[in-house]
Amino acid sequence: MSLQPPAQGHTPAFDPHSLITTGLEFPGWRVSRILGPVFGISVRSMGIGKSFTAGFRALGQGEVPEYEELLTVSRNHAMDRMIQHAREMGANAVIGFRFDASEFAGQFTEIVAYGTGVVCVAAE
Repeated sequence: MSLQPPAQGHTPAFDPHSLITTGLEFPGWRVSRILGPVFGISVRSMGIGKSFTAGFRALGQGEVPEYEELLTVSRNHAMDRMIQHAREMGANAVIGFRFDASEFAGQFTEIVAYGTGVVCVAAE
């Protein structure tokens, strides 16, 4: 979905499909307020059954669908939580959006979605 500039001076509600960018600006929009860092975290374990299957797949070459599914679901949950955090702060957009991932205790995957919550209005 492309971001369409709003009517001049209009502050839209948060739209998670169009008001998130890895950049620092949206063409046709102006950042009127910076609210601060926003983030969402997802920590997951694959479980013994899928870990066992993925371990065998990892012995060969190629993709491991069990890990891809785990990371996709984790990424989506982290992003949803970041959007919720931004809404709670009063933001209608997130700039500088990034993901970070780590593994700990040999069985847990942590995904963090983060950026800067801002209020955007139509550029004048």
